[in-house]
Amino acid sequence: MIYRMSTQQKVLGISSNLKMTNSDKSKHTICIASIKRSTMKPYDFKWTRFYESNSDFPYQGLQLDLTQGELIICSTFIDGDNYSILTTQRLVTKQNGQTSAGNIAGATDKLYGDIKGHRDKTFTLGRIQLQNGTDLDYFIETGRASMVMIHGVRTLIRIKGMTEVQVGKVGSVWDKRNET
Repeated sequence: MIYRMSTQQKVLGISSNLKMTNSDKSKHTICIASIKRSTMKPYDFKWTRFYESNSDFPYQGLQLDLTQGELIICSTFIDGDNYSILTTQRLVTKQNGQTSAGNIAGATDKLYGDIKGHRDKTFTLGRIQLQNGTDLDYFIETGRASMVMIHGVRTLIRIKGMTEVQVGKVGSVWDKRNET
């Protein structure tokens, strides 16, 4: 496969024959910024949370088997048999005790569920299509909380079209904004 080298890549000395990957830290920073930008405060939802670091994740008993550098972005945790967790590399859903997971790289958005149509329902299911064509559902808490999972998943999927340099720049801009 041939990759065209941008002027920026030439200046930075990045090889044109290597496909660039985005760092987990940069992906995490961009997703958290997107979630905060689109979600109304206070962030006191019944089941849905986003995480500034993996140490903030309260469900330590789960067998997530994170790879080195993989960061947890957000989750909707209804109970031990029904939850979804988005990391910088994959989406994990346990529905009625059955676990499904998929690599987020190459995935596409399919459905965000019915987040506004049913006031009596407290959650709905969103859906992505993995690169291999398999559909993967994920839990979305309805109401204001819906923006956390929707924007986490949507942003992570959209990052795939960015180069490492672009992701790094966006991530550093958001890091600087958060410092002030």
